[in-house]
Amino acid sequence: MEFELSTLLLGLPLAFGLGWLASRMDIRQLKLENQQAPKAYFKGLNFLLNEQQDQAIDAFIEAVQNDPDTSELHFALGNLFRRRGEYERAVRVHQHLLSRADLSLDDRHRAQHALALDYLKAGLLDRAEEALLKLEGTRFEEQARLALLANYERSRDWAQAAGVAQRLQASGQGDFGTRLAHYLCEQAQTLQQQGHTEQALDLYAQAIQTAPQSARARMEQAKLLHGQGETHAAFAVLMEALDQAPQASPLIAPLLAQYAQACGQQAPALDKLLAIYRGPQPSLDVLDAIVLLQGADATECARDWYVQHLEKEPSLVAAAKWIAGEKLEHEQFHPQVQRALDHAVKPLTRYRCAACGFEAKQHFWQCPGCQTWDSYPARRVEEL
Repeated sequence: MEFELSTLLLGLPLAFGLGWLASRMDIRQLKLENQQAPKAYFKGLNFLLNEQQDQAIDAFIEAVQNDPDTSELHFALGNLFRRRGEYERAVRVHQHLLSRADLSLDDRHRAQHALALDYLKAGLLDRAEEALLKLEGTRFEEQARLALLANYERSRDWAQAAGVAQRLQASGQGDFGTRLAHYLCEQAQTLQQQGHTEQALDLYAQAIQTAPQSARARMEQAKLLHGQGETHAAFAVLMEALDQAPQASPLIAPLLAQYAQACGQQAPALDKLLAIYRGPQPSLDVLDAIVLLQGADATECARDWYVQHLEKEPSLVAAAKWIAGEKLEHEQFHPQVQRALDHAVKPLTRYRCAACGFEAKQHFWQCPGCQTWDSYPARRVEEL
């Protein structure tokens, strides 16, 4: 008994020492693991803030390897892959998150939204649509609908786009009336190309009812009516368009002058355009239409108009138009001077997107660069 007691007493310090040593080893291992992940994580953040994305990705991959259960690191890594255009790797990261059974419902929705963005950026529109539709009823619903709207616009599925826009408007996300009118116009133009002019006219009428201030619907309707020989009706539509969308008068004026001459309505058209031109922002396009209606093109009267315009606005385009009909002292050099002026004013006669700055010779209702609707002012670059 004494032997057993003495052995036990001698073994207690040994057992305590071994237990203490084991606990210290566990603590060190835990500290080492905890230090490695945050160190790699903060290292990645530092690279990211310094716009060193390659190094940031390497650091985040290291952090994920040290702690594969950290969802935030996966989200950061997936977003970095997407920003760099490595969409396949971004998809794999977000699909891995969705496959985890321990992921919270909110993080699952977040991963689903990130996956949809990956597909959108990669141009996989069908997969993007499928992923976005799964976000109905989640906190990402509104963002998903906006992305879905852009997706349908990109694939030119105007009927589906209209449905999404109507839901967004009903949920209080803004007024989509003008955009809905554009969708109707796009569908009408498709019908025109197929020869279904009556159905196209019905859609233009719906577009005008949806957005009365939309200049596009009235202009396209007038063009179609004129093409069918109903020039008087086309002229009436454009006169109404000037009242409803005065900001688009530089776009409407050339068509109005053409149709007014075709149906003998020069006088009312001239009165309307003169009133607009004498407003606070005289437009050279409106002035060109006035000159055309007066039958004064390349005459003394036309040059007088351009001189008057120069008194209001320092316009190189107007100056070039004036010189075109002017007799110079060294007339033999006139063609060379005129050619140089015409070359110089070309960039000034373009239209510029107010959203991204993309310039084009013609006016677009949707910017081909950034896909924004109604971002092109009706006025040309020189007049902005």
